[in-house]
Amino acid sequence: MEFFRFLMSDVLSEPSILVGLIALIGLVAQKKPATEVIKGTVKTVMGFLILGAGAGLIVSSLGDFAAIFHHAFGIPGVVPNNEAIVAVAQKSFGTEMAMIMFFAMVINIAIARFTPWKYIFLTGHHTLFMSMMVAVILATAGMKGATLIAVGSLVVGVSMVFFPAIIHPYMKKVTGSDDVAFGHFSAISQLLSAWIGSKFGNKEKSTEDMEVPKSLLFLRDTPVAIAFTMFFIFIFTCLVAGPSTVKEMNAGGKNWFMFSLMQSITFAAGVYIVLQGVRMVIAEIVPAFKGISDKLVPNAKPALDCPVVFPYAPNAVLVGFLSSFVAGVLGMFLLYALNMTVIIPGVVPHFFVGAAAGVFGNATGGRRGAILGAFTNGLLITFIPVFLLPVLGSIGLANTTFSDSDFGAVGILLGLIVR
Repeated sequence: MEFFRFLMSDVLSEPSILVGLIALIGLVAQKKPATEVIKGTVKTVMGFLILGAGAGLIVSSLGDFAAIFHHAFGIPGVVPNNEAIVAVAQKSFGTEMAMIMFFAMVINIAIARFTPWKYIFLTGHHTLFMSMMVAVILATAGMKGATLIAVGSLVVGVSMVFFPAIIHPYMKKVTGSDDVAFGHFSAISQLLSAWIGSKFGNKEKSTEDMEVPKSLLFLRDTPVAIAFTMFFIFIFTCLVAGPSTVKEMNAGGKNWFMFSLMQSITFAAGVYIVLQGVRMVIAEIVPAFKGISDKLVPNAKPALDCPVVFPYAPNAVLVGFLSSFVAGVLGMFLLYALNMTVIIPGVVPHFFVGAAAGVFGNATGGRRGAILGAFTNGLLITFIPVFLLPVLGSIGLANTTFSDSDFGAVGILLGLIVR
């Protein structure tokens, strides 16, 4: 009995250890050598701890920014970032997240094994993000224990198959084959972009016939693009709030310009550290998951992350990012005019999701499809988080939220059902 209490209260209640155990089970099931099992398990635990360290930088940066933004405009401002919100929430809901993630993977394999939907969702960090969001929403609604884990696992497991399935007809148009699926929780954005491209575009005039200025290529480096964009957002906010006010409000009493510079780089560094942590976790869990699924699901289609579509239209990647980001800025001002919570455009969602929307829009409607499709995505991921925030409970007060369209759709619908 004492050992069981130790297992439940000291071992399985530690999210990093629980995630490590999931990797351990997968590696042992594949009959990996003992050295690889040990290495993979330790790296998984370490990755989860790194994720938490990056969260500290993000939270400190967003905390000062939120106070200054509120003082400048009189309304709260939120920066959507999946890594940031998960890093904040994992302290309270990490155990539930890990359990949901594990059983959702099992459900994904079962659905793929026994139904015509043969999609195996291999974008592990998005499985982690969705598991965390669902855990937060169910816990906020008063659900707990085995019921929370069972319901959460079912929701996430079904989502891991449903979203790749709805975008797959357009995915085949992008890739020209039926070998790979789209495994990223922005399928609604991509579906909308492809549909808009097919209705309002002209696929004969492709983005790939355009010459992209070399001066803009640095925006493809995500950490640099985040720091660059956040710097201008900080500068603008600090100027509106007033340099003297900023000096009084920030913890170190720094000059407004240096405060903007350092906080923007700090935010980017935090996101980079979190990304590294997530990559370490996923690098061990995904191969373990795939190894098991390969044996159980014949003719499975791997559903992969956003960048899987980037090589098919590199120019559309940049066009999509810029168009989506412009829409995010316009949406921000519109929310301000409506006196609603302001969603500040985050570089990560606008780059990855906007870029993919550009590729899907280009596949069905050329340049015009890429621009209009990505622009629609920018508006969508600006307005959906506003309606998602209320169902996230106290986590929704963390000055950040989940960013992509499918998170919003699942979160809002689930929140309405369990209330």
